Amino acid sequence: MLTHLSIQNFTLVDHLDLDFKAGMTVITGETGAGKSILLDALGQALGDRADGQRVRSGTKRADIHATFDISAIERAKRWLADQELEQEDHPEECLLRRVITSEGRSKAYINGRPVTLQQLRTLGEMLIDIHSQHEHQSLLRRDTHRRLLDELAGQNELAQQVREQFRHWQTLCTDFEYRSANAEELSARFQLLSYQVQELDQLALAEGELEQLDSEQRALANADEILHTSQQISSLCGDEEQGLSRTLHRALGLLQNLPEKSAALQEAEQLLTSAQIQVDEAQREIDRHIDNFSLDPERLQAVEERLSAVYDIARKHRVGPEQLPELEHSLRSELEQLGGGDAHLEALAQKVEQAETHYRALAQRLSTGRRKASGKLAKEVNAQLQALAMENARLEVSLAPLDDKPSAYGLEEVEFLISTNPGQPARALNKIASGGELSRISLAIQVVTAQTSARPTLVFDEVDVGIGGATGDVVGRLLRELGKRSQVICVTHLAQVASKGHQHLQVTKTASSSSAQSTLIELTGEAKVEEIARMLGGMTITDQSLAHAREFLEK
Repeated sequence: MLTHLSIQNFTLVDHLDLDFKAGMTVITGETGAGKSILLDALGQALGDRADGQRVRSGTKRADIHATFDISAIERAKRWLADQELEQEDHPEECLLRRVITSEGRSKAYINGRPVTLQQLRTLGEMLIDIHSQHEHQSLLRRDTHRRLLDELAGQNELAQQVREQFRHWQTLCTDFEYRSANAEELSARFQLLSYQVQELDQLALAEGELEQLDSEQRALANADEILHTSQQISSLCGDEEQGLSRTLHRALGLLQNLPEKSAALQEAEQLLTSAQIQVDEAQREIDRHIDNFSLDPERLQAVEERLSAVYDIARKHRVGPEQLPELEHSLRSELEQLGGGDAHLEALAQKVEQAETHYRALAQRLSTGRRKASGKLAKEVNAQLQALAMENARLEVSLAPLDDKPSAYGLEEVEFLISTNPGQPARALNKIASGGELSRISLAIQVVTAQTSARPTLVFDEVDVGIGGATGDVVGRLLRELGKRSQVICVTHLAQVASKGHQHLQVTKTASSSSAQSTLIELTGEAKVEEIARMLGGMTITDQSLAHAREFLEK
């Protein structure tokens, strides 16, 4: 629901902050006071085309903020999350902002982040529905007609299944058509991939094998040098006359025979003892290496042949040898996607046929439910139109078959058609000239679908044009009923409607020789009584009109 609206420097408004409540909010005021400013400002916040002439005279820009509580609008929350525009600290709140310059340029924001006008419009349609001759009137769009009918029929889940099955069917069709048109090329690619994958399978390069082979090849290739050097080191360590171990032994003997040793000499003795132990251990390790070492030219040849095979295949595919496992995975995946030539194409054709059969079965069930619900919807809406003083109006729900062009939304195009005069054919809602008639038709439809449709904030403008008396009372009662289920905002000229509001806002305009300004204030208590009395009796408020107003409010 709309919780707050802030308007700055817009048409006749200098600065205005309004808090909105749940239920039914009515907006009243004298003719010309500027009641349309609220709807125009909302329209800008929802993405209407910017108009520099709407910027208040003498100022550079208009700034409009609209804050919504979206806790009950799951579709809006999902959209914000998908667009990464949600408020992490306040996920249940959404702020729309529009800035318009006097030159006609504009910027749009959602939750403080710049967005395109299309993003603003897309989200706005989920949050608010303006019923008048207005571009935000969702009932002028066929997709709204289809959604309302499916909701009334209790077929939301089935409609979703139809959409998903249609997409699955079309994906298979696209794949089949591509494969059929490129069968020869795909067959050649399949044969090539089969050979390449088989070649890589035969190579069977294990994980870590390349590094192990490289290391082993270096060791085998330098075997003579390694053995000769190892023998030299062993001799240097263990020679009986000049070896490291013998020399260290003699040095230790000299230190041990000293009659008196300083701390430094004692430390030196310990270090030499440790060094002798380390040299002896090193010699034993080197001797063990020499004893176990063998020259293996055959193994060297096998390792080099294996490395050569790996590098040859890597060069063939123009990749590094370490990339061969990844290449094999990629080629195998592509091979699996290509399938098995003609046999796979036949299997795919069967899948396409099965998917279409499943889609049509689901869509036929959807069509049956729509036909049943369409009669009920038309009957109940027409009954409401009678009560709204539109005796000659007749709503029809058109289910036009799509013949050989089924869609994701079923086998027919759903559209609400209306005839407002006897003998006149029913036409699309957007062909109706009267804003008042369109608002009442919208009201009738909303009343009938209220129990099954999840609706955003509903705004009604001109809903009471051309009616009065008992009909006005009916309009007010229906709006108040809607207000129990969702937020309703109504611009009205009738006391019968205004008296039904849970919240009452009054528009006033003050003018001087140089400027004019419109303001909105919330009326309560006696001020509300006086405004209802003014609407009943004109500028002169009498005791009788006040009593009449109180009677309206008590009802």
